[in-house]
Amino acid sequence: MRKYSNTQIMKRRIGGMTLIELMVALGIGAFLMIGAFTVFMQSRTTFRINESVARLQENGRYVFDVIEPDIRMAHFWGLRTRSFAVQGRATPGDPASALSPAGDCDINWTVNLDEAVEGSNNSYTWACAASGNAVGSADTLVVRRTGVNPIAVLAPNTLYLQSSRGDNSALFVGTTIPGGFLATTSSTFELVVNGYYVSQNSTLSTAGNPVPSLRRKFLRNGGGGAAIADEEILPGVEDMQVQFGVDTDVEGAANRGVVDRYVNPDDSILDDTNAAFNPDARILSVRIWLRLRADRPENGLPADNGFSYADQNAGPFNDGFRRTVVSKTIYLRNARPAS
Repeated sequence: MRKYSNTQIMKRRIGGMTLIELMVALGIGAFLMIGAFTVFMQSRTTFRINESVARLQENGRYVFDVIEPDIRMAHFWGLRTRSFAVQGRATPGDPASALSPAGDCDINWTVNLDEAVEGSNNSYTWACAASGNAVGSADTLVVRRTGVNPIAVLAPNTLYLQSSRGDNSALFVGTTIPGGFLATTSSTFELVVNGYYVSQNSTLSTAGNPVPSLRRKFLRNGGGGAAIADEEILPGVEDMQVQFGVDTDVEGAANRGVVDRYVNPDDSILDDTNAAFNPDARILSVRIWLRLRADRPENGLPADNGFSYADQNAGPFNDGFRRTVVSKTIYLRNARPAS
């Protein structure tokens, strides 16, 4: 048997790996690194997608959190829910009211309490100019009501509604309630009017990248006088579509109070100048669709398949911006016939 010296044994122990062993180890290490990097990149992409989708959904929830309470309280006139007894209200066909605020969006736009909910279909029809140019294919929505809580201390230059439980209520401006009303049998409520529309621009717009937004015209009381103001609700909303849930049954019918169908805001049954106008039609709910767009484009985002909702067929889009459509049906708590 061959014997090795201690020196030879030590040399063999410190000889290290062979070239083949080193190459195998490097190959295995590289394979594991590539796998780990691939998993990391896929996880990062998934995270970005989930974050983008979550942000769009969160934006949709925020908009509905703003709009829903407003719509639910339409037709609320303080101590009653019927508008026919409100003195001082006026329709677009009446002479211009002295109560109309500065910059009103049309003749008697603010004090048209007979239409607590109204809108336009695929158009911006208001006389007051939109901020940043309106999206012409989007709908508009107007909600009229009063605030929920009575006002104890009246302020100047504020449009109020003095409300009683009888058939007598009145609009007025200032700190003195109209004659014929007693503080013990009536209450004062501030008038609230909001008109929602979609603008082509927002506070996030930059050169070459206009970011659309949902905005609203609203009655701003106080200051130097009641006036129509404009404010941004949320950037990234590039379309709003609206339909009204309508009850067409006559008063007293078995199905009165149930939505029969959904119609666009310009439907003939809601237009009192149209031969097909239905005086028994009552709006019970509002269905809203919002098309939301991300603020920034995503590299490598494939073209979508487009979106079909309400009366729209939008897209497909291939500009790198992620989009989603959210919708909600909101029922009016205080819906009543006009008389």
